[in-house]
Amino acid sequence: MNKDLDKVLKEKFLCQTKFTKDIEELVRDNDDLNYIDAIVHYCDHHKIEVESVAKLISKPLKEKIKAEAIELNFLKRTSRARLPL
Repeated sequence: MNKDLDKVLKEKFLCQTKFTKDIEELVRDNDDLNYIDAIVHYCDHHKIEVESVAKLISKPLKEKIKAEAIELNFLKRTSRARLPL
């Protein structure tokens, strides 16, 4: 009974795992979409404000977005490696 209820709730309401899965599927299925565009598209399609999905972005998804933003020169490249002196 609880498993069925959990499944229905996850389908009805947006949670971090469902959001991440949906974004990954969008990027995988559409060659022209990157992660940033996929999130914006998802929000437009589901009538969600982009600012409200910040809590739904998982750590692995956040790392992929960061790498993509660096590649697109939206963020500066950071080097945390230090040479031993």
